Amino acid sequence: MSYDIYFLSRRDGQSWDEVLEAMKDAAEHSEPIPARLLEDWERIVPQARFLLGEVDITEYEQESRDLSHSGTGIDLSVFGDEVSITVPYWHAGEDAAVVLGKVFALSAIVEKETGLTAYDPQTERPLAEVQPQGAIGLMSRTTEDLRSRYGD
Repeated sequence: MSYDIYFLSRRDGQSWDEVLEAMKDAAEHSEPIPARLLEDWERIVPQARFLLGEVDITEYEQESRDLSHSGTGIDLSVFGDEVSITVPYWHAGEDAAVVLGKVFALSAIVEKETGLTAYDPQTERPLAEVQPQGAIGLMSRTTEDLRSRYGD
């Protein structure tokens, strides 16, 4: 289980539900990463390294790119024309605040470089409208709940 951020393009008048449905439909078809997104990726990676430190990069031909940070579990992925950030529910309290601060900062980098909007499906709104304390509380509660059920 992970806290997810999706990067979406929404047309005027289109609801977020419609955008998410289109994303699900597109996921059924594996397409190469568009050239513009590959160019964006090249600008994102050095900024992500500056923010996170040492990261692992995985590239699979023209279909996917993945940047992962082992210390936090933050993962930035591009698959076809889909871009997302995930972070596992490992973090609670101050640790969640630090990690989600990095997720929000990385999301801002991705938005700036791609022109896409960061969307938080946990709160069902654009990330820019999410209060950090609300996201921290949600991650902390979910992490604690999972720990109580399954242990560390």
